[in-house]
Amino acid sequence: MKIFRLTTKSEKGNRWAHFEVDQEIGPKEIVHFKNIDEAKGAPLIQQLFYLPFVKSVSLSEKKVSVERFDILEWEEVIDEVKEQLQTYLNEGGVVIETQRNDKIPVSVYAESTPNPAVMKFVANKPLVSHSVEFKNIDEAKNAPLAQKLFHLPFVKEVFIDANYVSITKFEVTEWEEVVMEVREFIRAFIEEGNVILTEAPIAIEIDQKNQSSNLTATEEQIVSILDEYIKPAVASDGGNIMFDSYDEVEKEVHVVLQGACSGCPSSTFTLKNGIETMLKEMMPGKIATVIAVNG
Repeated sequence: MKIFRLTTKSEKGNRWAHFEVDQEIGPKEIVHFKNIDEAKGAPLIQQLFYLPFVKSVSLSEKKVSVERFDILEWEEVIDEVKEQLQTYLNEGGVVIETQRNDKIPVSVYAESTPNPAVMKFVANKPLVSHSVEFKNIDEAKNAPLAQKLFHLPFVKEVFIDANYVSITKFEVTEWEEVVMEVREFIRAFIEEGNVILTEAPIAIEIDQKNQSSNLTATEEQIVSILDEYIKPAVASDGGNIMFDSYDEVEKEVHVVLQGACSGCPSSTFTLKNGIETMLKEMMPGKIATVIAVNG
């Protein structure tokens, strides 16, 4: 009989806590669950969603990462969650019901974006827990899907988030000439159970600085507005936006644009007439301008 032992890792103010297991319990690739419905077929993850403070869960080979809502701090409950996970595993609880070697029925559809150089390929299953961006094949050494995409001569950049892949092409090719080829390639790659990322993306740590206790009250408000009102709309266009910094004297907000938003001809318009306007209205007197840096 296997005896599972867990260790925990969390930081004050960080919404994520990590529960590392001394034995393999999950898939090699990271799978992210946003709610209990997405956790169908994963009883261990469903058990976690019964806890009222659990917002989302990521599962990988030897780790369960849990994101909390802001109703409490991890130090209040982390030992209780660790004990619950450890007991569940040691009592023979099932982590994932499906066979890991079975092919997963996958569909992928292509979706145009406001950036004519970028096409978004959306899958019917989670791909990564946090956004990752690759400017070249060297940056993709821990991302097998991105590496293979870079072998296509027209692929310039790759951005992966949640359940989609945004690809930026070189001008030598038109999307209508290659979109079906790319769509089928991504679909087959996922369906065969290949690993998307061989390790947790660095972007997790970068993105989580937004929840760091080092942020001022104004910066926390900016991050909250970006997360709640801006990110969903940007993601629907195949991109991502992250808070970078705030200059209190100049009242300047610096953000990082990724995916389809990076280098998009309409991004300046979006910044001035969308993001900047919203921040000014919701934070009167604190915002003068928004400046973007392409990721």
